[in-house]
Amino acid sequence: MKKRVAILISGRGSNMAALIDAAKDPAYPAEILLVLSNIADAGGLERAREAGIATEVVEHKPFGKDRAAFDRAVHAVLERHRTEIVCLAGFLRLLTPWFVERWSGRLINIHPSLLPALKGLDTHARALAAGATQHGATVHFVVPELDSGPIIAQESVPVLPGDTEDTLAARVLAVEHRIYPLALKRVAQGDVAG
Repeated sequence: MKKRVAILISGRGSNMAALIDAAKDPAYPAEILLVLSNIADAGGLERAREAGIATEVVEHKPFGKDRAAFDRAVHAVLERHRTEIVCLAGFLRLLTPWFVERWSGRLINIHPSLLPALKGLDTHARALAAGATQHGATVHFVVPELDSGPIIAQESVPVLPGDTEDTLAARVLAVEHRIYPLALKRVAQGDVAG
């Protein structure tokens, strides 16, 4: 039985597209059944619809500062779709501990750095500013502490002389698109546990 997967996005959904493409393989152990966004006009929603995947929107703005109520609304949609694994793919909301604990071991995220280095935002600029010689991407289980969960997959790229944020980001994104489907496969098969 393939695992039922939902992807949470806030933007164009390039990692979402990589997961959808991987799941087209009949041997892949996961099925993408839902793409949910907190932004009604997120570009990835149309891409998901074109792939024949159900989409839902739970806008965060009506919830104001009540993150817990927003998370409960998202959780209700995931439950309605009988979701087994949740993939965060450019989902620009911090999830509450309540939500994270509900999905413990079944909630994964992709982060553009070699965790535990460079948690948080602006990782490419920070890598360049620090004079790093290696940068990359990590897929990890989500825990309440930001970017701190067990690592599922990780791959590095060299930081080249003359790199800009954009050139470095492009190389890291190519790695993200390769390792996220691999990580989801491992989770869906039960090869790793959070």
